[in-house]
Amino acid sequence: MREDLNPLDFKLPKIKPGVIRGIIVAAVVVILLVGSVYQVSPEELGVILRFGKFTRTADPGLHFKMPLGIEKLTRVPMQRQLKLEFGFRTTRPGVRSEYRITPETAKEAVMLTGDLNVVVVEWIVQYKIKDAYNFLFKLRNVEDTFRFMNEAVVTKIVGDNSVDEVLTIGRARIASQAKEELQLLCDLYEIGIDVNQLIFQDVNPPDLVKPSFNEVNESLQEKERKINEAWSDYNQEIPRASGEAEQVIRGAEGYATERVNRSQGDAALFTSVYKEYARAPLVTRKRLYLETINEVLLKIKKKIILDEKQRNFLPLLNLGEEVKK
Repeated sequence: MREDLNPLDFKLPKIKPGVIRGIIVAAVVVILLVGSVYQVSPEELGVILRFGKFTRTADPGLHFKMPLGIEKLTRVPMQRQLKLEFGFRTTRPGVRSEYRITPETAKEAVMLTGDLNVVVVEWIVQYKIKDAYNFLFKLRNVEDTFRFMNEAVVTKIVGDNSVDEVLTIGRARIASQAKEELQLLCDLYEIGIDVNQLIFQDVNPPDLVKPSFNEVNESLQEKERKINEAWSDYNQEIPRASGEAEQVIRGAEGYATERVNRSQGDAALFTSVYKEYARAPLVTRKRLYLETINEVLLKIKKKIILDEKQRNFLPLLNLGEEVKK
């Protein structure tokens, strides 16, 4: 810097008052525009408060409001699927999600069943906000209250069922019942939440009793397997025995029908013969005699014929036999 130049000799350029006023006005306009224009995304609903009092809601799109804090915007995710986790927390969502269990979250999952057994129930609640006004203003600390309501409902329903029902056969039914009662409680408190799903993520006995419980389950499965095998044998043997019995019964019925028909035929034959005999006794008697003799002689191999007027026998030993060459 040259020594003959004094910094005090330099003077700032003079700005006209009109330019300053223009800059101030432009800044105020920008501030007003930024504070009054807002955008609501498609999945949200805007709630406008004027001096802290609810005035209106704003649908998705571009809107205006009073600036300088006169009106404030609160965005409520109406179309977003929200969820709460109990007994664990998701640290990294994805195809292979990662979970974290802390002593605080583990306490949420420990429950007592109706038969005084302890189970660890981890579950997820998926919900949506159906009424933005009720969600924001009807109840203080809605999310915490909703979490407490979940714990109360699930603990109550688990306590009304046995450990076998909670762990196996009644798991889906208990989850459905818990969802229904939770929705009724939400409607009662008017918190503006619609419960979509309540899913039991994992239900297990405590770690200390898991080996014993697994042995009990294996025994129960073995019991069920034996019962199923017995029913299988039963279903094979019983129909076969029933078929054989039915066959014997049908054979006996057929034999009885045959005997009855034959007896009826013999009786009808006897009746017809008797009628002929009543008309001509001698002829009928002789015919019956000849028919009987014809049947008897065919069964006799050696025959001897006696004449009542002849004193000697007349043997006809080869009568009815073929001549052998």
